[in-house]
Amino acid sequence: MSHPENVADPATAAESERYRQGRAKLLEVSGERGAAAMAGLAEVAPDLARYVIEFAFGDVYARPGLTLAQRELATVAALSAQGDTAGQLTVHLNAAVNLGLSPEELVETLIQLVPFAGFPRALNAIRVVREVLAERGLTAEPEVHAEDRDRYQRGAEKLVEIDGQHGLDVVESLGDLAPDLGRYIVEFTFGDVYQRASLTPRQRQLVTVAALTALGDTAPQQRVHIGAALNVGLSPAQVVEILIQVVPYVGFPRVLNAIRVARDVFEERGTSAR
Repeated sequence: MSHPENVADPATAAESERYRQGRAKLLEVSGERGAAAMAGLAEVAPDLARYVIEFAFGDVYARPGLTLAQRELATVAALSAQGDTAGQLTVHLNAAVNLGLSPEELVETLIQLVPFAGFPRALNAIRVVREVLAERGLTAEPEVHAEDRDRYQRGAEKLVEIDGQHGLDVVESLGDLAPDLGRYIVEFTFGDVYQRASLTPRQRQLVTVAALTALGDTAPQQRVHIGAALNVGLSPAQVVEILIQVVPYVGFPRVLNAIRVARDVFEERGTSAR
């Protein structure tokens, strides 16, 4: 039977160093669970296991710019938004707990995804969260949000706070075609979900940018939420790191498309990631 340290026999010293760095980062992030998963993969596809270790963990996870906890939050968001990733989501939810993310933050990440990826994918991911927490003997203390203020009023205020007046203008421009759709965006997305306290504004935008990138074909929404990420204090370099982080999970094409949107947003604001 293969063991994690025997997944690859690189031909050069440079490859060997990438592998050693990647395996160390894999153990730091995922512990023995991640190493065991790679060992099982190596029995069937040793090169694929090596690519995971060298690229995902040796190259991407080892980058500066985001904390490991932020990287796992982006990964959980991207995997959940795609759906049909329960096996990988289990590994990365465990990694998120290893890195200090709370059960409440993980549950809240999935609630944040609902306006962008829909209820079914969030519900499927919640089931995986429940299993991971039960296996680890953890429980979540769910936030129950209640506020008496008018939902549209509080949603409009939050939308302007995050996206600026332009964001509200865009939503209200739906009035001649689908006024109820615009109202639902304001009331539910910003009046309900964004009001919740279990994630910081920066965490919410990190999750949203990662999820929109995973979904693909979301350039207009990416433009809005990359701008919002800058508004709440994420730097251009951190936005780029979020996009690089999700490459192993969503693929290069979707990330390259998102990078093009990010470049446009940065140029409009007279800033850059360098």
